[in-house]
Amino acid sequence: MKFKKIVLPLILLSVGIAIVAYNVYNKPHIDVVDAKADVLVTAENLFTEFSTDEATANAEYLDKIIQVKGIVQKLEIENGIGIVTLKTEDDFGSVQCNLSTEAKNDFNVLKENELVTIKGICTGYLMDVVLVKSEIVNQ
Repeated sequence: MKFKKIVLPLILLSVGIAIVAYNVYNKPHIDVVDAKADVLVTAENLFTEFSTDEATANAEYLDKIIQVKGIVQKLEIENGIGIVTLKTEDDFGSVQCNLSTEAKNDFNVLKENELVTIKGICTGYLMDVVLVKSEIVNQ
């Protein structure tokens, strides 16, 4: 009797977790370089949309490939990954583009205050709008 009430649900739960983990692990990789951008936007407009109505902006941009154009505010490397911060008119917010490992060579030729176009996957908004797996389209 205890077996049916305790062990059987645990087995079913374990099988369910294993199926979800398998599907997440085998989720297809998105190749940002070859993929067409879902949305073209300036850094200023992207940040303004997230800072004024985050829910609507999430519906429009989250997990999509965004091509954003803006002025480079800051260049930095963290854990071997290049991060390009694009300026906005807000003193406390920006668009942060975490470059892919393949974009490292392009990162070395970027300069601050330079106009650049970057394509990446939007992961949302904290203090900044964040793009990951980003590639530099042109400078």
